[in-house]
Amino acid sequence: MEWFSWVDAWDYEFARQVLQRGVAALYLVAFLSTLNQFPALLGERGLLPAPAILDMARRMRRPTLFRRRYSDKLLRGVCWIGLAVSALLVLGVPQAGPPWLPMLAFLGLWFLYMSIVNIGQTFYGFGWEILLLEAGFTVAFLGSDQTPPPVTILVMIVWLVFRLEFGAGMIKIRGGREWRDMTAMFYHHETQPMPGPLSRQAHLLPRPLHKAEVVGNHFAQLVVPFFLFAPQPLAGIAAGIIVATQLWLVASGNFAWLNWAAIILAFAAVSDPVAHAVFPFIPLEWHRGAETPVWWLVVVLAVTLLLLVLSYRPLLNLFSRQQLMNASFNRWRLVNAYGAFGTVTKQRIEVVVEGTSQEAPDSADEHWLEYGFKGKPGDVRRLPRQWAPYHLRLDWLMWFLPLRTIYEDWFLAFLTKLLEADQPTLRLLREDPFDGGRPRWVRVRTCLYRFSTREEFRRTGERWVRTPLYEAVPPMSLPPGHG
Repeated sequence: MEWFSWVDAWDYEFARQVLQRGVAALYLVAFLSTLNQFPALLGERGLLPAPAILDMARRMRRPTLFRRRYSDKLLRGVCWIGLAVSALLVLGVPQAGPPWLPMLAFLGLWFLYMSIVNIGQTFYGFGWEILLLEAGFTVAFLGSDQTPPPVTILVMIVWLVFRLEFGAGMIKIRGGREWRDMTAMFYHHETQPMPGPLSRQAHLLPRPLHKAEVVGNHFAQLVVPFFLFAPQPLAGIAAGIIVATQLWLVASGNFAWLNWAAIILAFAAVSDPVAHAVFPFIPLEWHRGAETPVWWLVVVLAVTLLLLVLSYRPLLNLFSRQQLMNASFNRWRLVNAYGAFGTVTKQRIEVVVEGTSQEAPDSADEHWLEYGFKGKPGDVRRLPRQWAPYHLRLDWLMWFLPLRTIYEDWFLAFLTKLLEADQPTLRLLREDPFDGGRPRWVRVRTCLYRFSTREEFRRTGERWVRTPLYEAVPPMSLPPGHG
């Protein structure tokens, strides 16, 4: 059956190994994040209880295992199954079997995680959620060790990387003026949602280097993606540039698995000879699988055709003046539109949550104790941690509050949970100043944060300079008889 050997990409075995194992590793992180946080955020007694929206999910025909009922026990079961299947794929166990075995494993992960995303509401409204879903579905058809990687699926993964990078670049060009006058990075490292341990050092770089960052970003997102479709070694070089720029973003911030997904998926454009030229320990001669069975070729081509048909609206979106960012055009979350940071905030306003045990609220600061969060800035001396690819959903949404409204339903529910000393909620925090006890009152203040200069840090030991702004939510307590 050599007449269809054109579909076999024998020189992309290393790419397949990275794609399958890497995407599976991201699913493992995603299910772990869900297992640890979903019950407190969206469970039966969560901030936005998932059972309350099941009717809406049914009306919108959102595919989910929780279509008829939700329970925390069922959610945990889904997560444990997802963790187990992800771990097996990372180890390469299903890939050792026939091609339908890793296909079913990845499709299982895709549907299980989509079941969660479709009832996850605002806590699962991030672009990397649908990116992971699309990636999981597409790599499901890369086959197994018994067959060569299919060319058409590798091309569809490259198309995914193109939409991810070029879409983000176009969002920026059409967005804030700071991306056009090259000043965006004067602010981004300081005002990004969740800074990492190197973010302050990146912010303190000379301004000419910040302008070079913007130029490099535009080059990597608006020019380089076109070369992913070029012959080798140009495609491999383009992938290497994308990997390098994404590693810089990994080092300078916390964006869940967004950057890691881009890095992993970019390997679809890296052939074995290119990989071997850069890292000689990567073998050139992999174990050759059998020829592609006819039934598997039919499956691969059918899926390729499906993805091509679904690409029509995302392609138009890339060149639309009303370009959508992080949007799905079908209920299966396939072939999506991506993008991030079309505008860059110029000041960092942080929400500070405090409680007191006093009978009557007093404005005196010594009576109010501050709750500490795991990822978002709080203690001005504390070095931000590297959390990515793990996703702290509560901390991320806290960043949006000053940009939208402080009176989000989930946030008011969060304050009530603090007054109740709800243990699952408190476990989402780094520090509970009341050691599990109930405060009498809670309040919310806002503060302006900026990174300290090198001289300020030497003098005070503080990484942040914090300036109080205003009281966003006045002292509130539980109504009489509550709880």
